[in-house]
Amino acid sequence: MKFGILGSGSWGTALAKILTDNGHHIYWWNRQQEAIDQFKKRSHNPHYLPSARFDMSQLNLTVNATEVIQHAEVVLAAIPSAYATEVFDALPRDVFAGKKILSAIKGIMPENNMLLNDYLKKEFNVNLEDYFAVMGPCHAEEVAQEKLSYLTFSGTDEKMAGEIAAEFKTGYINSITNPDIYGVQYAAVLKNIYAVGAGIAHGLDYGDNFLSVLIANSADEMAGFLRKAGVIDAEVGYIEHNNKSAKEKRHDNYAASVYLGDLLVTCYSLHSRNRTFGNMIGKGYSVRSAQLEMSMVAEGYYASKCMHHINDTVQACMPIAKTVYEILWNGLNATEGFKQVEDELQ
Repeated sequence: MKFGILGSGSWGTALAKILTDNGHHIYWWNRQQEAIDQFKKRSHNPHYLPSARFDMSQLNLTVNATEVIQHAEVVLAAIPSAYATEVFDALPRDVFAGKKILSAIKGIMPENNMLLNDYLKKEFNVNLEDYFAVMGPCHAEEVAQEKLSYLTFSGTDEKMAGEIAAEFKTGYINSITNPDIYGVQYAAVLKNIYAVGAGIAHGLDYGDNFLSVLIANSADEMAGFLRKAGVIDAEVGYIEHNNKSAKEKRHDNYAASVYLGDLLVTCYSLHSRNRTFGNMIGKGYSVRSAQLEMSMVAEGYYASKCMHHINDTVQACMPIAKTVYEILWNGLNATEGFKQVEDELQ
């Protein structure tokens, strides 16, 4: 399988490391020629995950996104959602013909409040069976350190999802497949919002006891949205009683790693940029100041607004996500907002 990567941030770099560790030669897009020149000299990404070293003979680095796509069978999109439309809109409309798309974008396209697959269908006529998503729980920093991590590959074409997943399996990566393409993407968007909320709570000096209740309620809120949105198998703890292995007995459910697991690690981990961003807001930083302080995009900031508008249609009960949105976008005082949240938790 030939892979091309669009995006050279920390997550794109981590995924490139996995593929090259498995012997793949990849085409890789970076928007800055200067960064490519530094990469070639140093054999690592000059801006992200510098501990991840690359054999440069396995890389074709270019500022030409169309070139990357033309040389790939599977196009891995790892661009922050806030900038993805700008990149895709510059591409020829037939560029994805005959290609498989693997999305590592954990966000909504903010200009139109669409998941990437819906945007690609509308603008490039990419069919859902040619679209796949790779989700966590998995922090780029731990991939660089080769700490055991799990990746979930979702797609309606389960056979192809399994074939793609096999290309990422290493001694430090376990790969899982899942057919719930809409559910895993919405869960990945929502967990970033709740991680911002967890960070705000930490910045406001709430303790571990409150944080555990906040995250438990966030998980319930997330599952409630997914059910209302019509996502399949919105179950927790369901295990079939038969002669299959323990792994085979479990349905795809919302206690699985790609749903609850990703939520937990994003809310608790010090690697989480969304938690870090929220922590700054809780400590009194303005949104703009917190953004300037960070060198990476906190997807939960943009996601909170997109999901607020999407939920106008879905009409799920989401007081935690709504409070995060009000704090980030409408100037609600964080202390006052979380006083309201206290009364909503069970």
